[in-house]
Amino acid sequence: MKALVYTAPARVEARDVPEPPPRDRAAKLRMHYCGVCGTDIAIHAGKHPRAKAPLIIGHEFVGVIEEVRGGARGFKPGDRVVAYPLLSCGVCLPCRTGTPHVCEKLKLIGIDGDGGMAERAWVDEDVLFKVDDTLSDRIAALIEPLAVIVRSLHQARFRMRDSAVIVGAGPIGVLTAIALRRSGASRIVISDIDEARLGMCRALGYETVNGKSGGLVDYVDETTKGEGADVVFECSGAESAALEMTKIARVGGMICMTGIHKAPHRVDLRDINFKEQILVGSRVYTKREFEQAVSYAAHIKDDLEHVVTQVVPLTTSEGIFDMIADPAINTIKVLVDCTR
Repeated sequence: MKALVYTAPARVEARDVPEPPPRDRAAKLRMHYCGVCGTDIAIHAGKHPRAKAPLIIGHEFVGVIEEVRGGARGFKPGDRVVAYPLLSCGVCLPCRTGTPHVCEKLKLIGIDGDGGMAERAWVDEDVLFKVDDTLSDRIAALIEPLAVIVRSLHQARFRMRDSAVIVGAGPIGVLTAIALRRSGASRIVISDIDEARLGMCRALGYETVNGKSGGLVDYVDETTKGEGADVVFECSGAESAALEMTKIARVGGMICMTGIHKAPHRVDLRDINFKEQILVGSRVYTKREFEQAVSYAAHIKDDLEHVVTQVVPLTTSEGIFDMIADPAINTIKVLVDCTR
């Protein structure tokens, strides 16, 4: 079968590989689509500490069941499913106290073992969720990153009519904006330094600001009369955002760290004290939140149609990371079509 295989830093190959062997209490999936995540970009760059070549990447996938070895959860051939990709140890403190999604030894499909950018894969039944028939495959492939947003809004304790600033107009930032608008935000501002992405956001009806050279701090200060936003979602992982986020959140405001910062960055802790702000982390999602994302996607499917900007056939996917890195192409969410 064909698969996109990480073979070395900055190198992936669309190659023929053996089909994975059957597993008990698992289902054989014929993959349809698999999304490219920021984690996949880090793997391709050779910067992910756990991903080891050769590795079939991808954890944002949707497929159809061809065979079931077990059947305890009632799945059958023909069911279209997505997978909760987190693998927890079950014995560490987070696992024992109800938060296995932050397991001390957390692993993921497509990072610590072969993933979904392939024609077929065997996936454990207990992580599969059936997809609503009204959802297209393209939208179903967005369920995993949408679960990240469900978690983030829960962590931020978002309330209807809150004002929000989103730093970063990548896939997670855009999905956050969609969820906030659907959840009744009074105002949504999206910041980025990429004018092409900001243009896409404006076309979707969002208020945008270019964050270069302190532009975001000045803009929020001016448009809120110095009060700031109720909630700030930091989705960029950028060093400048870490320093600015406390400046744009109001007194008593919430700052939710949705994006993952890959290195320690400066934060103005004086603002946290003097403005009594709340700074909260958000990491992936619980299994319940993933399930909520499955059903939520069906409710906001029309909005989600705008997130996918490119689809690349699996057989010609070797250059997909170069395409994403090319500023002239203007990508937000890229999918691999595993059927071609």
